[in-house]
Amino acid sequence: MSSAIVNAATETKLYARFRDVFLRTWDLGFTSFGGPPVHFQILHRRFVDGMGQTPWIDEQTYQELFAVCGALPGPGSTKMAFCIALIHAGFLPAMFVFMMWCLPGAIGMFGLSLGIQHVSDVLPDPVYALLSGLNSATVGIIALAAVQLAKKAITDKVTRAVVLLGGGAGLCYSALWYFPVLMVIGGLTTLLWDCWIQQRIVAIRKRFEKREEQKPQQPVVEEVTADEAAVPVDQKPAAEDNAAVRRSTASRTNAPVEVAPEPAAPALPHHYIPIKVGIFVIIGFFISFIAFMVVRGAVKNAPLQFSVFANMYLAGTVIFGGGPVVIPLLREYVVEPGWVSPRDFLLGLALIQAFPGPNFNFAVYLGGLALAKGGTAQTVLGSFLGFLGIFFPGITLAVGFQSIWIIARKKMWVKSLLRGVNAAAVGLVFTAVYRLWEIGYLTPQESRGMSLAKEPWWLVVAATTFTVVEWYAVPPAAAIMAGGVAGLAWWGAIKA
Repeated sequence: MSSAIVNAATETKLYARFRDVFLRTWDLGFTSFGGPPVHFQILHRRFVDGMGQTPWIDEQTYQELFAVCGALPGPGSTKMAFCIALIHAGFLPAMFVFMMWCLPGAIGMFGLSLGIQHVSDVLPDPVYALLSGLNSATVGIIALAAVQLAKKAITDKVTRAVVLLGGGAGLCYSALWYFPVLMVIGGLTTLLWDCWIQQRIVAIRKRFEKREEQKPQQPVVEEVTADEAAVPVDQKPAAEDNAAVRRSTASRTNAPVEVAPEPAAPALPHHYIPIKVGIFVIIGFFISFIAFMVVRGAVKNAPLQFSVFANMYLAGTVIFGGGPVVIPLLREYVVEPGWVSPRDFLLGLALIQAFPGPNFNFAVYLGGLALAKGGTAQTVLGSFLGFLGIFFPGITLAVGFQSIWIIARKKMWVKSLLRGVNAAAVGLVFTAVYRLWEIGYLTPQESRGMSLAKEPWWLVVAATTFTVVEWYAVPPAAAIMAGGVAGLAWWGAIKA
C-alpha cells in the first residue's frame, strides 16, 4: 500500500473519516445479495480495485485479511468489511460500517419475525411449493459457494484431502464441539505436512538418490559412429581441450550473482489495534465465553432470554465457514430446544436468501421468534439478543487477531495452519449443502421438512440455479426468486 494512501487515512479527523466510510459503504447493506462468495467479490472491487476512487487496501493486505477472517469463527464477509474499514479509518468508523452493512437485512428479518406470528400453522399448498422451490435454489447457491471456495482453498493434494476430510466427517456426525475439532485437525494436518513430513520425505529421497549414485557402475563401451571415425585423431584432443578450457574458465569465474530483492511487505496503516490491546481482547473474550458456557450448563431452568443469548453466543463462536454453514446448523440451537417450530425455521431459511447483507441476520429472526410468546417487546429483545450473540464473537476475535497478525503474518507455520483451517471450513460448506438438501422439501404433511430427492423437480431447480449463476452471471437473488417461481409452476402443473 502506498504511503499516500496510508497518510490520507491517518491524517484526517474522525468526522472526515466517518464521512469517507459513509460515502463509500452506505449502499452495501441494501445491495449485497448472494452470500459470502458474492460479498467478497464486491468488497474486492470496491476497496482494492477502487472502482475509479482511491483504494483502501492493496491486494496483499486483502489476501491476508481474507485468510484471517476465514480462519476465525463468525460471519466471513462481515468480518472482512469490518477489518478493511478498521485498517482504513479506525475502530469507530469500522463499527459504523459494520452497522450499515448489517442493519438493513437485520431490520427486514425482525419484521419477518413479527409477521410470521400471524400466519396460520397450516399454509396453502402453493406456499409450500414456493418455499420448496426457494430452498432448492438455495441449495444450488450454497453448492456453488462451496465449489468457488474450494478452488481457492485447494492449493495441493494435502488441502484437497483436508477438504474431503472436513466434508466427509461433517456428514457422518454433528455436535456443538465437533466442527471446531475438525477445523483444528485440518490446520494441524497442513502444519505437520509443511513443517515436518514434507521435509522428512525430501531428506529420505535425497538419501536414497545419494546411495544410488554411490553404487559401482558398469563400464560403458562407447560405440564409434562412422562420422566420428572420419574425424582425424589429432583434432579430437583439441576439441576436448577447448571444452576443458571452457569448464576451467567457468569454474574460476567467481563473479557474484545478483539476486533480485524480495518485494517488501506493504506499509501498514496506522489504524490498527495495538498488540497488547488485541491480546487483552482475545483473553477477555474467552473468559466471557467460558463463563457463559459454565452458567449455561450448570443452571437448570435458566431464563429463556439468557438461554437464547447463550446459544447464539455459542453459535457465533463455534461455527466456522460463514453464512452457508450457520444457517442449517442453527437449526440445532433453536429448533431442537422447541423455541422455534420447524416450519417457521424453514420459512425464514427460504426467505433470508432474498435479503441483502450477511446470512447471520437469520439469528435476528430466530431470536425474535424464540421470545415471541412474551409479546412485541420480548420479540424486540429476542431479536436484539440474537443479533448481539451471533455477531459479537466473530467481530471481537477479528479485532484481537488482526493486531496479532502484524507479527504472525511473517511466520510460515501460521500460514500453514491457516491453510488447513480454511480447507476444513470449505469441507463444512459441502456438509451444509447436504443438510439443507435433506430438509428442504416442505408439504402440509411434512412441515418439518424432508429430502428434496423425493421430487426430481427440485434437483432440476438446484442444478439450474447453480448453472445460471456460475456460467450466465445471473444475480443470486434473482436465481433464488426464479426457484420460487419454478416451485409454483411445479404445483400448477402437478398438484393443481
